[in-house]
Amino acid sequence: MLRSSVGELFYKKTAKLGLRFFATGLILGNSHFHSLSPSDFFLCNRAYSVLVRDFVLCGGSQHGLQESKALDRSFYSSSTCSGELPKCWNCGGTAPTSIPFLACESCGSVQPRNLSIDFFQIFGLERSHDIKDDNLEGKYKDWQKKLHPDLVHSKSEKEKMFAAEQSALVIDAYQTLRKPLLRAIYLLKLGGKHVDEEKTITDPEMLAEMLEMREAVDEAHDSLTLKKIKAEVEEKFETYSRSFSQAFTSGDFDDAIASIERMRYYDRAIEEIRKKL
Repeated sequence: MLRSSVGELFYKKTAKLGLRFFATGLILGNSHFHSLSPSDFFLCNRAYSVLVRDFVLCGGSQHGLQESKALDRSFYSSSTCSGELPKCWNCGGTAPTSIPFLACESCGSVQPRNLSIDFFQIFGLERSHDIKDDNLEGKYKDWQKKLHPDLVHSKSEKEKMFAAEQSALVIDAYQTLRKPLLRAIYLLKLGGKHVDEEKTITDPEMLAEMLEMREAVDEAHDSLTLKKIKAEVEEKFETYSRSFSQAFTSGDFDDAIASIERMRYYDRAIEEIRKKL
């Protein structure tokens, strides 16, 4: 049972990847935490391993959280609580330390999903908006050569399930990290910062700019004009992409979220222009 000396933890949202909480001073009995990031922790005990996410701290005295979502280790891989490296479920080989343990280097078996691995780790990147790697697509293709479900069609049902999960994870990671807007949103989510992706634009200056840009696009009757408008919008997108990087690096999350709002608008405008070209 989890107990808090500072208030009651209420379950907020069950996510496919586990549960996150924001609290300190937890009494854990026979369990303990492995820190993954300022807001992510790994709860371990003898039988289960689970990434704890999306709890909110509410006022109150000592109350217990009666049940928490736990994932059986036979289906999800993780670092063990003793700090030992995971082992291959098929051959017993030890996981490498240089790359994520998605597939066994010894026997080639696809491994169960490790909930502690984030998208950046999959591709061997630091958590940064400014990705310094020109071979993201190459790494993605290399992973799919090992994980694609079609490659394990003759294997056990268990490994087919692992392959489907891991392949989907790598696709999601690639599609997120290759796009600056999605990468920015993901970085904030990793830090426990919520981004309202459906927020309505209310800034008068931005609304006026939107109206002017849409009129320019509607009045453009040749590809040359559209390409010129597109280049101008892309330049503005890059400006706010750099603004996000600076704000995120300095820990100014309000400015980072404001930059994301601008990036989202310009990204949509670019997509609309592409459809008309």
